[in-house]
Amino acid sequence: MNRYLVGVGVALALGAAAAQAETTDGERTTVGGKAFIDLTRIDQKNDGVEQGANGFGLDVKRFYLSVAHDFADIWSANLTTDFQYSNAIGSTGLYIKKAYLQAKVSDALVVRAGAADTPWVPLVDDLYGYRYVESVLLDRLKFGTSADWGVHVGGKLDDGRVGYAIAVLNGGGYRNPSRSKSMDVEARISFAPARGVLLALGAYSGRRGQDVQGGASPAQHTAQRVTALLAYTGKAFRMGGEYFTADNWNNITTAAKDSADGFSVWGSYSFSRRIAGFARIDRAKPGRDLAPRVKDAYLNAGLAYKPRKNIDLALVVKHEEAAGGAVRTSLGTGTLSGGAVADGRITEVGVWGQVAF
Repeated sequence: MNRYLVGVGVALALGAAAAQAETTDGERTTVGGKAFIDLTRIDQKNDGVEQGANGFGLDVKRFYLSVAHDFADIWSANLTTDFQYSNAIGSTGLYIKKAYLQAKVSDALVVRAGAADTPWVPLVDDLYGYRYVESVLLDRLKFGTSADWGVHVGGKLDDGRVGYAIAVLNGGGYRNPSRSKSMDVEARISFAPARGVLLALGAYSGRRGQDVQGGASPAQHTAQRVTALLAYTGKAFRMGGEYFTADNWNNITTAAKDSADGFSVWGSYSFSRRIAGFARIDRAKPGRDLAPRVKDAYLNAGLAYKPRKNIDLALVVKHEEAAGGAVRTSLGTGTLSGGAVADGRITEVGVWGQVAF
């Protein structure tokens, strides 16, 4: 029923947007969308045992549908839905990813209230350039999210060389708008010392929406995370890397404390206007204190082709290994585990695509 109501709301919003675009002077409404689709073969073994996600399948990993309206002066609004189908889990979901009112006072001060981009993950998505192939490190390992409910402030200074973003968030991610006893804070500052070069630092502190009044498991710790990034984006070549360290990210309501860290390095080169090659390597220790032997290693490499402006296709191979225990993964069954017999291993090969309009 909830998904049906969301769908009806989206349909009404689209209809209203079309009417508004035709009748309101000085205002503008745009409708757009973006889909991530893949056709792949998966081969996964957890501790040497074949898994149920193995075989061929088609996934619509994401389908975003957006309605944006620019009022006169500084005001605008955005509604973006997020549809997901996963062949691995055999289910679909429809969520509100963005729903905000924006006041753009100037390039130096933009304020959003509602569900909107968080300070860190969307920045890395843009620099990486292949979100339709794989989510970036924090998003992939679930140590961060791309959108959340709250108040968001950001902008650019010094002719765009300095950027900042600060958000006071519910902390549960855009799929969970519920309230708790406290709100989280996420911040990021970036600096461009030369053309194409970007340095960024980020921080997060809060209880991720788990500090609930009268909850069965009261909050005992505060999640904290620090991130750093160095990236270069040129006309044909781009490369970058990010690092994170986190404390008690998944241990807010437990007596035990834990920590994690990891890094990601990526690069791509455009051989022509239509063809590019790319590769990426991730390494992480998701439980340094409670599971110090657990390690996650991920890589992808591929060849991308752009047949027209709003379509991207890529032939890709992905491989991930887990040693010493279980880790979350964006591939296969969602959990990759290594044990006494063998490390967990998963390989996915196929075609990934992105369609935007």
